Amino acid sequence: MKKYLGEIALLITAIIWGSGFVASAVALDHYSPYQMMAIRFLVGGVILSAFFFKKLKQLNRRIVLKGIFLGTILYIAFALQTVGLQFTTPSKNAFLTAVNVVIVPFIGYVLYKKRLDRFELVGAFLAMTGVGLLSLQDSFKINIGDTLSLLCAIAFAFHIFYTAKYVKNEDPILLTLIQLLTAAVIGIIVVIFKGEGTMAIDGEALLPVLYLGIFSTTIAFLLQTSAQKYISETKAAIFLSTESLFGMIFSVIILNEIVTTKMVLGAVIILFAIILSETKLGLTKLKVPLGNS
Repeated sequence: MKKYLGEIALLITAIIWGSGFVASAVALDHYSPYQMMAIRFLVGGVILSAFFFKKLKQLNRRIVLKGIFLGTILYIAFALQTVGLQFTTPSKNAFLTAVNVVIVPFIGYVLYKKRLDRFELVGAFLAMTGVGLLSLQDSFKINIGDTLSLLCAIAFAFHIFYTAKYVKNEDPILLTLIQLLTAAVIGIIVVIFKGEGTMAIDGEALLPVLYLGIFSTTIAFLLQTSAQKYISETKAAIFLSTESLFGMIFSVIILNEIVTTKMVLGAVIILFAIILSETKLGLTKLKVPLGNS
Protein backbone atom coordinates (compact mmCIF):
# COMPACT_ATOMS: atom_id res chain seq x y z
CA MET A 1 0.00 0.00 0.00
CA LYS A 2 2.83 2.41 0.87
CA LYS A 3 4.38 1.76 -2.54
CA TYR A 4 1.19 2.81 -4.32
CA LEU A 5 0.81 5.87 -2.10
CA GLY A 6 4.40 6.74 -3.00
CA GLU A 7 3.63 6.44 -6.71
CA ILE A 8 0.57 8.66 -6.31
CA ALA A 9 2.72 11.19 -4.43
CA LEU A 10 5.28 11.21 -7.27
CA LEU A 11 2.54 11.75 -9.85
CA ILE A 12 1.19 14.66 -7.80
CA THR A 13 4.76 16.01 -7.66
CA ALA A 14 5.02 15.75 -11.45
CA ILE A 15 1.66 17.52 -11.86
CA ILE A 16 2.80 20.36 -9.59
CA TRP A 17 6.12 20.67 -11.43
CA GLY A 18 4.25 20.61 -14.75
CA SER A 19 2.14 23.55 -13.62
CA GLY A 20 5.35 25.23 -12.47
CA PHE A 21 6.38 25.79 -16.10
CA VAL A 22 3.63 28.37 -16.43
CA ALA A 23 4.40 29.99 -13.06
CA SER A 24 8.11 30.18 -13.93
CA ALA A 25 7.37 31.86 -17.24
CA VAL A 26 5.33 34.54 -15.46
CA ALA A 27 7.82 34.95 -12.58
CA LEU A 28 10.72 35.50 -15.00
CA ASP A 29 8.97 38.65 -16.22
CA HIS A 30 9.71 40.19 -12.81
CA TYR A 31 12.76 38.39 -11.41
CA SER A 32 16.08 37.12 -12.68
CA PRO A 33 16.48 33.31 -12.71
CA TYR A 34 18.83 33.50 -9.70
CA GLN A 35 16.41 35.69 -7.73
CA MET A 36 13.59 33.28 -8.51
CA MET A 37 15.64 30.30 -7.30
CA ALA A 38 16.65 32.06 -4.08
CA ILE A 39 13.07 33.08 -3.28
CA ARG A 40 11.49 29.69 -4.00
CA PHE A 41 14.02 27.79 -1.88
CA LEU A 42 13.84 30.35 0.94
CA VAL A 43 10.03 30.15 0.98
CA GLY A 44 10.22 26.35 1.05
CA GLY A 45 12.73 26.26 3.88
CA VAL A 46 10.85 28.82 5.99
CA ILE A 47 7.47 27.09 5.55
CA LEU A 48 8.82 23.67 6.50
CA SER A 49 10.67 25.16 9.49
CA ALA A 50 7.45 26.86 10.67
CA PHE A 51 5.25 23.78 10.30
CA PHE A 52 7.71 21.24 11.65
CA PHE A 53 9.77 23.31 14.12
CA LYS A 54 9.18 20.67 16.84
CA LYS A 55 11.06 18.17 14.68
CA LEU A 56 14.15 20.35 14.69
CA LYS A 57 15.14 18.87 18.06
CA GLN A 58 15.59 15.54 16.24
CA LEU A 59 18.28 16.98 13.98
CA ASN A 60 21.66 15.33 14.17
CA ARG A 61 24.96 15.72 12.35
CA ARG A 62 24.17 12.84 9.97
CA ILE A 63 20.88 14.34 8.72
CA VAL A 64 22.39 17.82 8.43
CA LEU A 65 25.33 16.61 6.32
CA LYS A 66 23.07 14.55 4.05
CA GLY A 67 20.63 17.46 3.69
CA ILE A 68 23.45 19.88 2.84
CA PHE A 69 24.75 17.45 0.21
CA LEU A 70 21.28 17.08 -1.38
CA GLY A 71 20.63 20.82 -1.20
CA THR A 72 23.92 21.62 -2.90
CA ILE A 73 23.24 19.16 -5.73
CA LEU A 74 19.70 20.52 -6.06
CA TYR A 75 20.87 24.12 -6.44
CA ILE A 76 23.61 23.13 -8.91
CA ALA A 77 21.02 21.24 -11.01
CA PHE A 78 18.65 24.22 -11.11
CA ALA A 79 21.50 26.65 -11.83
CA LEU A 80 22.80 24.52 -14.73
CA GLN A 81 19.28 24.26 -16.13
CA THR A 82 18.75 28.02 -15.82
CA VAL A 83 22.06 29.01 -17.41
CA GLY A 84 21.70 26.34 -20.09
CA LEU A 85 18.30 27.73 -21.03
CA GLN A 86 19.97 31.03 -21.95
CA PHE A 87 21.92 29.32 -24.73
CA THR A 88 19.49 26.70 -26.04
CA THR A 89 15.78 26.31 -26.72
CA PRO A 90 13.27 25.49 -23.94
CA SER A 91 12.33 22.27 -25.77
CA LYS A 92 15.90 20.97 -25.93
CA ASN A 93 16.50 22.09 -22.34
CA ALA A 94 13.47 20.12 -21.15
CA PHE A 95 14.46 17.03 -23.14
CA LEU A 96 18.11 17.00 -22.06
CA THR A 97 17.12 17.57 -18.43
CA ALA A 98 14.82 14.53 -18.67
CA VAL A 99 17.79 12.37 -19.69
CA ASN A 100 18.25 11.92 -15.91
CA VAL A 101 15.66 9.15 -16.11
CA VAL A 102 18.19 7.01 -17.98
CA ILE A 103 21.22 8.07 -15.92
CA VAL A 104 19.72 7.20 -12.50
CA PRO A 105 19.91 3.37 -12.73
CA PHE A 106 23.49 3.45 -14.00
CA ILE A 107 24.63 5.52 -10.99
CA GLY A 108 23.57 2.68 -8.72
CA TYR A 109 25.21 0.09 -10.96
CA VAL A 110 28.53 1.91 -11.37
CA LEU A 111 28.96 3.19 -7.79
CA TYR A 112 27.29 0.44 -5.77
CA LYS A 113 27.04 -2.53 -8.16
CA LYS A 114 23.26 -2.41 -7.79
CA ARG A 115 21.39 -4.71 -10.15
CA LEU A 116 19.67 -3.18 -13.16
CA ASP A 117 16.04 -4.17 -13.59
CA ARG A 118 15.52 -4.82 -17.32
CA PHE A 119 11.94 -3.61 -17.31
CA GLU A 120 12.68 -0.41 -15.40
CA LEU A 121 15.66 0.21 -17.69
CA VAL A 122 13.54 -0.19 -20.84
CA GLY A 123 10.88 1.96 -19.20
CA ALA A 124 13.48 4.66 -18.54
CA PHE A 125 14.56 4.76 -22.21
CA LEU A 126 10.91 4.79 -23.33
CA ALA A 127 10.16 7.67 -20.95
CA MET A 128 13.09 9.65 -22.37
CA THR A 129 11.84 8.94 -25.90
CA GLY A 130 8.38 10.17 -24.95
CA VAL A 131 9.80 13.34 -23.42
CA GLY A 132 11.77 13.89 -26.63
CA LEU A 133 8.62 13.68 -28.74
CA LEU A 134 6.85 16.08 -26.37
CA SER A 135 9.70 18.58 -26.22
CA LEU A 136 11.89 18.59 -29.31
CA GLN A 137 10.66 20.86 -32.08
CA ASP A 138 13.83 21.73 -33.94
CA SER A 139 17.12 20.29 -35.16
CA PHE A 140 19.29 18.65 -32.56
CA LYS A 141 22.59 20.50 -32.81
CA ILE A 142 24.72 20.46 -29.68
CA ASN A 143 25.92 23.79 -28.25
CA ILE A 144 27.10 25.05 -24.85
CA GLY A 145 23.51 25.37 -23.64
CA ASP A 146 22.83 21.74 -24.52
CA THR A 147 25.99 20.67 -22.68
CA LEU A 148 24.94 22.58 -19.55
CA SER A 149 21.44 21.05 -19.79
CA LEU A 150 22.97 17.59 -19.96
CA LEU A 151 25.12 18.35 -16.90
CA CYS A 152 21.88 19.46 -15.23
CA ALA A 153 20.39 16.05 -16.01
CA ILE A 154 23.37 14.35 -14.38
CA ALA A 155 22.95 16.53 -11.28
CA PHE A 156 19.21 15.75 -11.06
CA ALA A 157 19.98 12.04 -11.50
CA PHE A 158 22.38 12.14 -8.54
CA HIS A 159 19.76 14.05 -6.53
CA ILE A 160 17.11 11.42 -7.21
CA PHE A 161 19.53 8.56 -6.51
CA TYR A 162 20.87 9.90 -3.22
CA THR A 163 17.43 11.01 -2.06
CA ALA A 164 16.32 7.39 -2.38
CA LYS A 165 19.48 6.21 -0.61
CA TYR A 166 19.33 8.65 2.31
CA VAL A 167 15.59 8.62 2.97
CA LYS A 168 15.64 4.89 3.72
CA ASN A 169 17.18 5.67 7.13
CA GLU A 170 16.39 9.34 7.72
CA ASP A 171 13.31 11.44 8.39
CA PRO A 172 12.06 12.73 5.00
CA ILE A 173 10.75 15.99 6.48
CA LEU A 174 14.05 16.94 8.11
CA LEU A 175 15.97 15.82 5.04
CA THR A 176 13.79 18.04 2.82
CA LEU A 177 13.97 20.96 5.24
CA ILE A 178 17.78 20.98 5.43
CA GLN A 179 18.25 20.64 1.68
CA LEU A 180 15.84 23.51 0.92
CA LEU A 181 17.52 25.76 3.48
CA THR A 182 20.91 24.84 2.01
CA ALA A 183 19.73 25.68 -1.52
CA ALA A 184 18.24 28.95 -0.18
CA VAL A 185 21.52 30.00 1.47
CA ILE A 186 23.47 29.23 -1.70
CA GLY A 187 20.84 31.09 -3.73
CA ILE A 188 21.01 34.19 -1.53
CA ILE A 189 24.82 34.22 -1.70
CA VAL A 190 24.69 33.98 -5.52
CA VAL A 191 22.12 36.80 -5.75
CA ILE A 192 24.27 39.06 -3.54
CA PHE A 193 27.42 38.14 -5.47
CA LYS A 194 25.70 39.02 -8.76
CA GLY A 195 24.43 42.31 -7.37
CA GLU A 196 20.76 41.41 -7.80
CA GLY A 197 19.64 42.24 -4.27
CA THR A 198 16.89 44.65 -5.41
CA MET A 199 13.65 42.75 -6.09
CA ALA A 200 10.06 43.57 -7.03
CA ILE A 201 7.61 43.16 -4.14
CA ASP A 202 4.24 43.94 -5.75
CA GLY A 203 1.48 41.33 -5.83
CA GLU A 204 1.72 40.65 -9.56
CA ALA A 205 5.40 39.75 -9.21
CA LEU A 206 5.15 37.84 -5.93
CA LEU A 207 2.16 35.63 -6.76
CA PRO A 208 3.86 33.31 -9.29
CA VAL A 209 7.10 33.04 -7.32
CA LEU A 210 5.15 32.28 -4.12
CA TYR A 211 3.33 29.56 -6.04
CA LEU A 212 6.72 28.11 -6.98
CA GLY A 213 7.90 28.37 -3.38
CA ILE A 214 4.81 26.85 -1.77
CA PHE A 215 3.74 24.25 -4.30
CA SER A 216 6.64 23.50 -6.68
CA THR A 217 9.21 23.57 -3.88
CA THR A 218 7.75 22.97 -0.39
CA ILE A 219 4.99 20.51 -1.22
CA ALA A 220 6.58 18.90 -4.28
CA PHE A 221 9.99 18.16 -2.74
CA LEU A 222 8.41 16.96 0.50
CA LEU A 223 6.23 14.57 -1.51
CA GLN A 224 9.19 13.42 -3.60
CA THR A 225 11.44 12.76 -0.62
CA SER A 226 8.72 10.96 1.34
CA ALA A 227 7.68 8.85 -1.67
CA GLN A 228 11.21 7.72 -2.47
CA LYS A 229 11.32 5.93 0.86
CA TYR A 230 9.17 3.20 -0.70
CA ILE A 231 10.06 3.29 -4.42
CA SER A 232 13.22 2.46 -6.35
CA GLU A 233 15.14 5.43 -7.68
CA THR A 234 14.71 4.30 -11.32
CA LYS A 235 10.95 3.98 -10.99
CA ALA A 236 10.84 7.34 -9.21
CA ALA A 237 12.71 8.95 -12.13
CA ILE A 238 10.21 7.44 -14.59
CA PHE A 239 7.22 8.77 -12.65
CA LEU A 240 8.85 12.20 -12.29
CA SER A 241 9.49 12.30 -16.06
CA THR A 242 5.73 12.79 -16.49
CA GLU A 243 6.44 16.39 -15.48
CA SER A 244 6.87 17.15 -19.18
CA LEU A 245 3.52 15.51 -19.94
CA PHE A 246 1.69 17.60 -17.36
CA GLY A 247 3.65 20.66 -18.46
CA MET A 248 2.24 20.13 -21.94
CA ILE A 249 -1.29 19.72 -20.57
CA PHE A 250 -1.09 22.95 -18.54
CA SER A 251 0.42 24.78 -21.51
CA VAL A 252 -2.52 23.67 -23.67
CA ILE A 253 -5.09 24.66 -21.03
CA ILE A 254 -3.56 27.94 -19.82
CA LEU A 255 -1.31 29.13 -22.65
CA ASN A 256 -3.46 27.73 -25.50
CA GLU A 257 -0.59 25.68 -26.95
CA ILE A 258 -1.62 23.61 -29.99
CA VAL A 259 -1.58 19.82 -29.53
CA THR A 260 0.22 17.89 -32.27
CA THR A 261 0.19 14.21 -33.19
CA LYS A 262 3.84 13.97 -32.11
CA MET A 263 2.95 15.32 -28.66
CA VAL A 264 0.14 12.80 -28.25
CA LEU A 265 2.48 9.97 -29.29
CA GLY A 266 5.05 11.17 -26.75
CA ALA A 267 2.41 11.18 -24.00
CA VAL A 268 1.34 7.63 -24.89
CA ILE A 269 4.96 6.39 -24.81
CA ILE A 270 5.54 7.95 -21.37
CA LEU A 271 2.40 6.31 -20.02
CA PHE A 272 3.48 2.96 -21.50
CA ALA A 273 6.89 3.38 -19.82
CA ILE A 274 5.15 3.74 -16.44
CA ILE A 275 2.94 0.71 -17.10
CA LEU A 276 5.96 -1.36 -18.12
CA SER A 277 8.05 -0.43 -15.09
CA GLU A 278 5.09 -0.91 -12.74
CA THR A 279 3.54 -4.15 -14.01
CA LYS A 280 6.41 -5.61 -16.08
CA LEU A 281 3.49 -6.71 -18.31
CA GLY A 282 2.92 -9.72 -16.10
CA LEU A 283 6.37 -11.12 -16.89
CA THR A 284 7.90 -10.73 -13.43
CA LYS A 285 8.97 -14.36 -13.32
CA LEU A 286 11.00 -13.86 -16.47
CA LYS A 287 12.93 -10.92 -15.09
CA VAL A 288 16.64 -11.42 -15.46
CA PRO A 289 18.84 -9.02 -13.47
CA LEU A 290 21.82 -7.35 -15.08
CA GLY A 291 25.12 -7.09 -13.26
CA ASN A 292 26.11 -8.24 -9.77
CA SER A 293 23.87 -8.21 -6.73
